[in-house]
Amino acid sequence: MTFPRSNRFLILLAAASALALVLAQPVQAHGLAQGGLAAGVLHPLTGVDHLLLLITVGAAAAGLSLHLLLWAVAGAIGGGVMGAMGGTLAAPELLAALAIPAVALLVVHSLRSPQAPRAAGASAGAGALVALAVAIHALLHGQAAAVAAAAGSWWLGAAAASALVVGATVWLVRRLSLAWMRGLALLLALAGGVLSLGVIGMVAR
Repeated sequence: MTFPRSNRFLILLAAASALALVLAQPVQAHGLAQGGLAAGVLHPLTGVDHLLLLITVGAAAAGLSLHLLLWAVAGAIGGGVMGAMGGTLAAPELLAALAIPAVALLVVHSLRSPQAPRAAGASAGAGALVALAVAIHALLHGQAAAVAAAAGSWWLGAAAASALVVGATVWLVRRLSLAWMRGLALLLALAGGVLSLGVIGMVAR
């Protein structure tokens, strides 16, 4: 998909405005694997780190390879189970935020030439990075699920909403030109970087 030059400024302005609104939300929304089905559905839309990660994973799958979605599912399951079993990480909130620019920069790097994306998307390294990024986030929710009475229905709602966000992102991004894909990936990397700084600021208080 290509856009007339006269419309590009408006599109970039709209994207920047949307990014500002997203980053105005709370920096983190982990530890909330409770509240039932409705709360689970709402979380991917109101948890800024969750939403940005889903969009980034969808962009990676659209720009590189749809096989990355399988890696993402594996990471979600593995991380959730590990968290429910008591697994922990050092500075998990910061790692969850840093996962966003890590995946976004993978997309930027892989889209440098028309031949690069397919090879990068098929590589085990790219898949492992996506799986790890999702697993870190899922682990945090898994820790909360271990003590939440309504965790099962929450996970069901969160999984459905997450699949919808990723699917919509894949559908939209696959209609963009290579240049616009790179621009979106750079925007996501910037958003993840800002989010990471916000987490560092909260820890430093």
